[in-house]
Amino acid sequence: MDPVQTTPETVRTSSGAQPPAVLRALRHRNFQLFLGGQLISLIGTWMQMVAQSWLVYRLTGSALLLGTVGFAGQIPVFLLAAAGGTVADRHNRHRVVIAAQASAMLLALVLAGLTLAGRVQVWQIVLLAALLGVVNAFDIPARQSFLVEIVGKEDLMNAIALNSSMFNGARVVGPAVAGLLVASIGEGWCFFANGMSYLAVIAGLLLMKLAPQRVADRNASPLDHIAEGFGFAWRTEPIRALLLLIGLVSMVGMPYTVLMPIFADQILHGGPRGLGLLMGATGVGALAGALVLAARAGLTGLGRWVVLSSAGFGASLILFSFSRWFWLSFVLLLPAGFAMMLEMAVSNTLIQAMVPDHLRGRVMAVYSMMFMGMAPMGALGAGVVAQKLGAPWTVAIGGAVCLVGAGIFARRLPGLRTQAQQLIIAQGMAGGEPPEEMNVRSVT
Repeated sequence: MDPVQTTPETVRTSSGAQPPAVLRALRHRNFQLFLGGQLISLIGTWMQMVAQSWLVYRLTGSALLLGTVGFAGQIPVFLLAAAGGTVADRHNRHRVVIAAQASAMLLALVLAGLTLAGRVQVWQIVLLAALLGVVNAFDIPARQSFLVEIVGKEDLMNAIALNSSMFNGARVVGPAVAGLLVASIGEGWCFFANGMSYLAVIAGLLLMKLAPQRVADRNASPLDHIAEGFGFAWRTEPIRALLLLIGLVSMVGMPYTVLMPIFADQILHGGPRGLGLLMGATGVGALAGALVLAARAGLTGLGRWVVLSSAGFGASLILFSFSRWFWLSFVLLLPAGFAMMLEMAVSNTLIQAMVPDHLRGRVMAVYSMMFMGMAPMGALGAGVVAQKLGAPWTVAIGGAVCLVGAGIFARRLPGLRTQAQQLIIAQGMAGGEPPEEMNVRSVT
């Protein structure tokens, strides 16, 4: 049974005017609450990610163990996201997201306690990272599919772009703050601040006013539900092509972030402050990319954006890998972040435009598996390769593979156009007449 189609509650500014087009999803009160809480929480999340990487590096000095922690934190998404998508479609997504955020808060506070007490060990970091990965396997599909419930289909693309803007705005602030805190008072307080930041997002979720949601028929087997979601994603050629490219880029390109402590310390000699700046540079570029996407009002040409952003990401990684000057590396990470964000957010937008509502959670679970679930394999592989060839060559090889993937997708793009158009029109019609701004004649 499909979820109920609701009209999300909207608000106006104090002057009675609607927000500008680039911020149009903010006319929904629930999205305002969602975005505000997530912004505070994600600043804490990025602080923890940077501090955790530096803590592992400080304790071990090992590229392999950096990759191992990255693997442990993300492999549960690959293994369990399908179950998470089924939960998102069979249960109230609002409650699922609240439970996941509360669980993540508890894990952050445990890591903070161990670190501040001076008792933290690498195996504990690995275990807590794995448990957070389990939480994310249920949180990501529910949160991604929850967006359409709070903004509706008409503003979904803008909501995805603003959500990405918020994510990457936090990515700018969080690493910079973490670099300063780690250098001055240690990693433990970063973990504690992250734990406290979850209170903001939980409060925002609890303040939302939502219409009753009908969920998928629970009489059917969960395995049948999972198979239905995978089957739709695999049979639908445009969605399958996007997911395969996302998986490839995540597996071979994204592990550069896992190796960033090595670049910051051994290659560019920037220490923890340098690590924060480098991670922040990626966030600045990604924030710019998200704002560019938010300014768009339709889907025209987004398929070409996928090609260009994937290729741009690969090229930027190759150039970054050969840089030995800190500020040149900083500058090269700006286009890397810009292209990476566009590739992921545009793919998310196109997939959500093509998927039926009753399959949204399960298809977004497959997206999560490709986006986050393939990254741990890449992180572990990058750690092994970096031990043999060094971090620069590992990143360069990943960038080259991204270029190859972009080329293959570009060759297939013309053949995907017709089916993509039909799917987008069908889903627009499912919730009413498609808006005039959704010009699908050349969506890919």
